[in-house]
Amino acid sequence: MAEFKIVIGGESGKCVQREAKDDAAKQLIGKKIGDKISGDALGLAGYEFEITGGSDYCGFPMRRDVQGTARKRILAVSGVGLKKKGKGIRQRKTVCGNTIHARISQVNLKVLKEGKEKLDAPPAEKPAEGAAPAEAKAEAPKEEKKEAPKEEKKEEPKKEEKPAEKKPEGKKE
Repeated sequence: MAEFKIVIGGESGKCVQREAKDDAAKQLIGKKIGDKISGDALGLAGYEFEITGGSDYCGFPMRRDVQGTARKRILAVSGVGLKKKGKGIRQRKTVCGNTIHARISQVNLKVLKEGKEKLDAPPAEKPAEGAAPAEAKAEAPKEEKKEAPKEEKKEEPKKEEKPAEKKPEGKKE
């Protein structure tokens, strides 16, 4: 049973998260970064998306230039999964291949064609029959119990005792 988190990036710059389970997830398996998919497969009629990336169950990012589904340790200068340290410095990093498989946990999509319904709108929830509207369920404000502030015990500073002056025993006056 495959299950993916879908992150959809729109023109507005905001991302929307959805979940793809069972049939919708099976539609994505085997697709590569850069492939175009229909929104009908994800339950979003009229939309068209492009796969831009993702990450596997351990958090390793998918990379377009790594073929297949396996993780690989690549030597790279820049790109996905790297922070540029300096000019010409190469780093060895573990990344995931460019093909979606069952162990991928997140898939990133870009909107190519808008559909009729908005992505930002939460799915419409119908209240159950006989349930009171949310406004009517408001409870009376609860009284807060106030605790008296704790009294701090002030310690008196200890007086320094000076040692008594000793008289020399050897001399008598």
